[in-house]
This record gives sequence, structure tokens and C-alpha cells, in this order.
Amino acid sequence: MKRTLIVWIVCILGGAGHAAAQWPEYTLDDPNTLNAGIGMTWIGDKSYYGMTLQPDLSIGKFGIGLNIDLLFNTETGGIRRVDWNSGYDYARMIRYLRWGKKGDTFYTRAGILDRARIGHGSLLNYYQNSLNYDGRKLGLVLDADFGRFGFETMASNLGRMEVIGGRFYVRPLHTSSIPVIRSGAVGASYVTDRDPDAHVASSDGVQAFSVDVELPLIKTDFWNVLLYADHAQIIDYGNGQAIGIGTGIDLLGGFLHFSANYERRFMGESYIPTFFGPFYEVMRYSASAELIAHYISLGGDSLGIPADVLAAPGSAPIPKHRLLPMMTSSRRGWYGGVSFDFLHLIKMIGTYEKVDDAGNSGIMHLEARLSRSIPFIALDASYDKWGIRRFGDLTTLDYRSSARLGIGYKIRPYLLLFLDYIWSFQWDESRGQYAPQERFQPRLSFSYDLGNLGL
Repeated sequence: MKRTLIVWIVCILGGAGHAAAQWPEYTLDDPNTLNAGIGMTWIGDKSYYGMTLQPDLSIGKFGIGLNIDLLFNTETGGIRRVDWNSGYDYARMIRYLRWGKKGDTFYTRAGILDRARIGHGSLLNYYQNSLNYDGRKLGLVLDADFGRFGFETMASNLGRMEVIGGRFYVRPLHTSSIPVIRSGAVGASYVTDRDPDAHVASSDGVQAFSVDVELPLIKTDFWNVLLYADHAQIIDYGNGQAIGIGTGIDLLGGFLHFSANYERRFMGESYIPTFFGPFYEVMRYSASAELIAHYISLGGDSLGIPADVLAAPGSAPIPKHRLLPMMTSSRRGWYGGVSFDFLHLIKMIGTYEKVDDAGNSGIMHLEARLSRSIPFIALDASYDKWGIRRFGDLTTLDYRSSARLGIGYKIRPYLLLFLDYIWSFQWDESRGQYAPQERFQPRLSFSYDLGNLGL
């Protein structure tokens, strides 16, 4: 019942979304705030006393966010060892370091990647490197736009190079005086996971590349319209294409921002779009039965399951790309997204994608945040789900879900009663796969606007 209620709250508050690639990406971070708290945390059937410190600082284009989370066992008083059992755990105290924002001439971010994208997202879109909450990774994004050419790059884990990718693009007619033509670009992208089964010593990586073209029909300070087309290939498997249009409107210097995009997809055999998607981190090496269910939901055929996978137990983990042959026929589908920002007080992001004639192929991403300047309440919510057939599928949490909900009541402008609920994943050594993990964290939280200090 508790899980169902949490999902209903997230769905109601998160029902809007994001836009097309190559435009500035929204961040849900609150710059120049100091957040701290004390309270309780329940992880599964274990309880802990908790202390947190989460400052967000922004000076010009530079920003930094930290996450210092100390959990003490209520029975022994000892600190939770899994949080601090390696030097890399201390590096993960850096939630992010950034310079600029997505879409700027130069942009970089190190830390947690919640919505990484390469190009228009045909290969990698809304990728998250922190679905395993205890194993959050220190990733990197680095983009530069020199006018005539530019690039985008990302790495999921600087401690162990895993998912890495990039896009290089050129604007062949950048020196032209014609406004629309001079902004047209041609690009090429490459993404690889060097070793999907990170918990096993082997080498069975997967690689994909794409080529694309984009043409901004309208590009002004307050209105953008972009047309784009992609061709993507998963090496040694299949390929697919996408044609999309997106628009963004920014009124009165940030009073209202709205953006939306729609993409039509054409998928060949042994291919799925956005192979490196929101759930890739836990699907890259998972139980074959779970992956088979995922591919069937996307229109796959069990007749395409490799013989060695059929012969193994359903709990045996395999890399995600091994089941691409299940896509035995060509398919079509669509992808859409919207975003909404009102006075920087309410920000919402959402995307949905579906394969035609595949009833439970829906995949959804939602985010919502209220600015800390709003009186009385605080809110931060996100929700991802695959295998959606009907609206009722959104109301429960299972192995197809990822959710976070933080909601608080402001006793004073700087003092909150806050509740965090996190549904993420942890690596189960006994079964050799990821399993859902539930966290419940009520606390008394202190939040102060550092902008009052002139930062």
C-alpha cells in the first residue's frame, strides 16, 4: 500500500516533461543553498540514525553540490560500512561539479549523471549512473561548441571506464549569411559499454554508432524549432532510423519556458532505439528472464532467444545485448517529451515512448521540483517505469521501476520536516543480479539560501 501511494504522488506531481536534444538542459539543483538534516533511515529491514549535509553552491558558471550522508546502525551504533568501504566512496561525496549548462559554448559536469544524452538520444538518452544507490558513480560530461564544429562526450564511471560515448558535429555552412542554413549540422556519435558484466572478469562489450543531420528552422532568443534525422547501428546487430521535430519557447526572460518534441522511429531487426537508456545501468547485466520480459514488451519474439540462453536458468545473468536477436521483425514507434518551467518556481520534465502494436512497450520518465523559495512546502520527485500497458501499471513499484520522492513541511523558512522515499537497486551477490532496494528517510532538515551571503 505504501509503495502504491508513493507512486500516485510522484505521477500526479511529475506529469510534464523535457524537450529535444541540443537545447539547454534543465537542472533540478537549487544553486546556493545549504541543506542539512538529522533523522532515521530504513533500508529493507534495517534501521539507522542519519546525518546529512548537502550544500549547493553556484558562483558564476561554476557550481558544486556535495552529499555527505552518515548512517549509524541503531543496534550497534557503528557506521554503515558499505557506504565507506573504499576510497572511491569518499569521491562520491561530490554530487556534482559543473561549469556552465548543457547547450552553453562550454559545459562540463562531474558526478551523478541523472539525464545524460548524446546527440538526439538515438543511442544514449536519459542515462542514469546512480540507479544503484549504494554504488553511485562519479561520471563525467564534457561538451564544447566552437561554432563551425563541436563535440559532446560522457563517461559513466571515472573509477572504472564503463559506458563511454561522444558525438562530433560540424556546421558546413556556418560562414553563410543565411540564418537557417548556417546553423545546420551533421554529426556522428559512438557509444560503448566496454564490459557490461562489471562483477565478472570477462570482456563482452557492446558498441553502437549513429550519424545525424539537424536543421534549426527557427532560432531566436525566445523561440526555437529544430528538425533532425538519425540513423543508428548497434555493431554486429541491427539498425534503425528516427525523424523528429522539437520546439522551445522562452518568454519574458524566464517567466515561462515550455518545450516539446516528437520523434517517429523506424526499427529494424536486432535493434532497439536508445539502447543505453534510463534503466541501462541495471539491465546491462541482468537475469535472462527479466531481460526476456523486457524485449518481449518491446515486440520481441521468444523464437529469437539464443540457444545457450534458453538452456540456462532464468536467474542466470547475461549482458543486455545478447538478446537483441529477439527483435526478429521490423517495427515502428514514437517518442515524445515536454518540459515546463514557470518563474523558476515549478519545474517539470517528462518523456514517453512506445512501440506500435506492442501493448506493454510504454517507457516513461517524470521529474518535478518546487523551488525552495515557495513557502510552507518542499518537493522533489522523479519516476521511471518500463513495460507500461495501461495507466494502472504506473501505480506500483517493482523491478521495472525507479522512484524518488522528497516532500517536506516548512516549520520555518529554513527548518523543514522532510521525508525521503527512494526505490532504487542494489547488487545481489547471491543471485548475481540487481534487486530493488527501498529506503525510507524521515528527518528534521535545515535549508538556508546562501544567496543571502552574496554568493
